[in-house]
Formats: sequence, structure tokens, C-alpha cells
Amino acid sequence: MDCGDAESIALDGAMTLQAPQLVLHDYFRSSASFRVRIAMNLKGLDYERVEVSLIAGEQRSDAYLEQNAQGFVPMLVVDGEPIIQSMAIIDWLDRAFPEPRLIPEDAMPRAIALARAQVVASDIHPLNNLRVLKYLTRDLGLNEQTKERWIATWITQGFEALEAMAGDGQYLGGDTPGIADCCLVPQIYNARRFEVPLEAFPRLIEIDAACMELDAFQRAHPDAVKPA
Repeated sequence: MDCGDAESIALDGAMTLQAPQLVLHDYFRSSASFRVRIAMNLKGLDYERVEVSLIAGEQRSDAYLEQNAQGFVPMLVVDGEPIIQSMAIIDWLDRAFPEPRLIPEDAMPRAIALARAQVVASDIHPLNNLRVLKYLTRDLGLNEQTKERWIATWITQGFEALEAMAGDGQYLGGDTPGIADCCLVPQIYNARRFEVPLEAFPRLIEIDAACMELDAFQRAHPDAVKPA
């Protein structure tokens, strides 16, 4: 599946370099994958998607583990060279394709943007991803009700902080979406999927709605890339 429309990189308005071949291995409902799809769409990049079914355990296949020792999604393969971890992928995208910039260059705005993004990527998401939830129920014997309390607790605590950190811009990135918005929107999607109340977070809901008006976010949404 090809996504985006960029085919070459212009230099000085004249000569062009062929853009690298980008292959994104992801799972449609993975929030880490969702955030990378958003970033790639915001950059207007042309890429191939390869669905890796976490439910079927395809991420544990020998072929996949040869490229990604963690066995996680997403993985971006650039001209045959794999990059793993969604935040590392987005950082590479921002360096390889600087416009539009998702992570500010100046030190303080950069720190603020990354702090907002990491509230989701480091503090909320890891506690609620599929392998952790499976461990809670399968290995520790938590029932469904207790698992749902676990999910809601960490989303709520993270969102309480992020609501206070959100600022006054249209997006978490200010006037344009940035790395924090790439992280927020998938986490809002997860919160709604797990029926976590969101009324206490009006700024985050407002920012999510503004993001979802943009084509880059719409095309990255799990419903847009869900296997037939």
C-alpha cells in the first residue's frame, strides 16, 4: 500500500535527488504506529505500508526479528536499513525531511515539545500497550474490570498533567501540529476505545478535534488503514 505523494527532494529549485524508499511495518491499531503515520503524512512522504498483525503474532516471526530484535511495531525501513522505536523514527524523519518541522530546533521550544510528547510516549502508552495488558490478565490473573481500572488510571494521570501543559495554541505544537500532537491524537483514540472519561480535559479534546480536521491525521487513523 502506497501512502503520500512525495517522489523526489528538490535542491536549489533545479536538480532533484530520488527520495529514499520508505517501508513502514506497522499495525493499524497500534498507537505508536499511528503517531508515525501522522508524522509521515504531515511530511507529505510517499511510503509503503506493511501490516504486521500483533494479534496473529507476526511481530515474533524469525523474519521480522532479524530486522527488529524487540519484535515491536512500528519499524521504518529506509533503503533497506531498519529504524525502530516511534520517537526515534519521528526524530529521523524530522532530520531527513526538515519541513514541516515537528520538533523545534531552538533548545527551549524543543524541550517543551519533547516533554509534552513524552508524557504520552513514555508515561502513558507503555503501561497500556498490548503486551502489558496481556501480562496483567494472563500472568497476573487480573479480571477485566481491574484491567480497565489500570488503563483508566494511567491515562487519566497523564492527561491531567498534559492538560496543564497544553498551552494556548491551536495545537500542542502551537500554530502548527508537532511531535506532541502526533502522540496525543492516538492516545485520545485509545482513551475513547477503552471508554475512559475525558470531560476533565477540554483543551486536549479541543486540540484533538483540530488535528482530526487535517487530512494527514485522517489518513493515519486506524479506521483509514484497517485491513479489509
